Amino acid sequence: METKKKMACLSLILVLSLTIFSWLAAAELPTRLQKAVGGIDPLLAYQLTRTMASEEFAGRLTGHEGYTRAARWAAAKFKEWGLRPLDARNGYLQSYLSPHTVIDQASMILHLPGKTGSDGQPQYETVELKPEKDFLPLLYSDSGDHTAGLVFVGWGISAPELNYDDYAGVEVKGKFVLCFRGTPDPGRREFQSHDEHRTRMKVAREKGALGLIYIYPEAQANPNGDWLPGFMPGMITEKTADLIFKEINSTTAELKKALQTFKRPISFDLKARLSYRVSSRNFPDSTGYNIAGWVEGSDPKLRKELIIIGGHFDHCGRHLGLLFPGADDNASGSAVVMTLARAFAALNPKPKRSVMFVLFGGEELGLQGSTYFADHLPAGFDRVVAMFNFDMEGEGDGAWCGVSAEPSFLKETIEQANRQINIIRGYGVIRNIGVRSSDFAPFFLKGIPCASLGSNGPHLAYHGTGDTIYRINPEIMGSIARVSFLSVYFLADR
Repeated sequence: METKKKMACLSLILVLSLTIFSWLAAAELPTRLQKAVGGIDPLLAYQLTRTMASEEFAGRLTGHEGYTRAARWAAAKFKEWGLRPLDARNGYLQSYLSPHTVIDQASMILHLPGKTGSDGQPQYETVELKPEKDFLPLLYSDSGDHTAGLVFVGWGISAPELNYDDYAGVEVKGKFVLCFRGTPDPGRREFQSHDEHRTRMKVAREKGALGLIYIYPEAQANPNGDWLPGFMPGMITEKTADLIFKEINSTTAELKKALQTFKRPISFDLKARLSYRVSSRNFPDSTGYNIAGWVEGSDPKLRKELIIIGGHFDHCGRHLGLLFPGADDNASGSAVVMTLARAFAALNPKPKRSVMFVLFGGEELGLQGSTYFADHLPAGFDRVVAMFNFDMEGEGDGAWCGVSAEPSFLKETIEQANRQINIIRGYGVIRNIGVRSSDFAPFFLKGIPCASLGSNGPHLAYHGTGDTIYRINPEIMGSIARVSFLSVYFLADR
């Protein structure tokens, strides 16, 4: 009993100590910064997220009219809050070419081999798959209607220069190829370009396949690819693939484990057949937009230095009558950027350096908007000091932060800010760029120090119709906005 009392006293002392420390840390902030941080309203971020994820903007597929409506709405907000436009001619909108595709209808039927009939031919059982539950077209599929054989091709990689070829020994012309996403050896960066969606699609089409069908844990909306005439890519769930692999007495899990263990191709023809029909519309000349506004720094010399605050504004759109609202991914990140923009626009005096706020288009299409912006940085600035990226900020009770290894003061600045807010649970180091990077990647590749923040999830409806406003926690967005406001201010005013 005595030990329990001591432990209780120690726990109370610890709690009191932490409370006092937090109060003292907060007291270190100048009054105007305390007021600015306190003025960041989580409900503003929530309301902005709700608007972006609404039916009105049709899932914000870059190039689609729903995205364009959303971009003009965001530009109007920047103007209302008093941000400077990107340039005098185009205002807050930076346009670029952004082709897109809309899938109107799709169906998929499996023909699974059963017992052999009296004629010696296998009898087939048909299984009609349901959109999103069992399958989805990749959102850049051409129209078509085919019933054809299936060939499993492992990772779908043809890299003879790396002594690896999943297509060796199998004939895929006039058939659908079935494969996983990934590489035979994740530790070898030489395989990275072969893990790009566009690379896989191009290879499969050149081999004569009718389409490439990914095997994913769940069917997810995916517009990250190019429309290819006559080519019909899609994806099925692992549960659906298990139905196919019954004919070889195996499972998705067993095949993936074998590929990962032996690191060599395992490719074979299947008796199962696939009926796949898609009706789609491709728009090769559509326009995408980045939305950007900025706050000028207060120092006559340092105002020529710029900090970029960005997050992707787009999502996957509406297809097959299904709305992919993208509340968490990434209306939440865009809402944090917009909340920061309003806070800095209202702050007086301003920090020494200038701060620009950018909502990128085309991230879901392959970092297109951020790449365009990084290649067409606004004139009049001497250098970009850092780039802060926000992607998926709406679910969970904590935040994570990836940050460039150099310069060290970037992480130190974020840590200084987090001592006031205490929301970042862990840090990672950005050392290189992979195929699954976010919008910081084009800036990092140009040598610009980067930080990328996100909430800790669990992000359960990723790229699904369930990514709605009902999953969003306004308080986590508010806390991320607060720690980011201080991080950016400390960096801009140092």
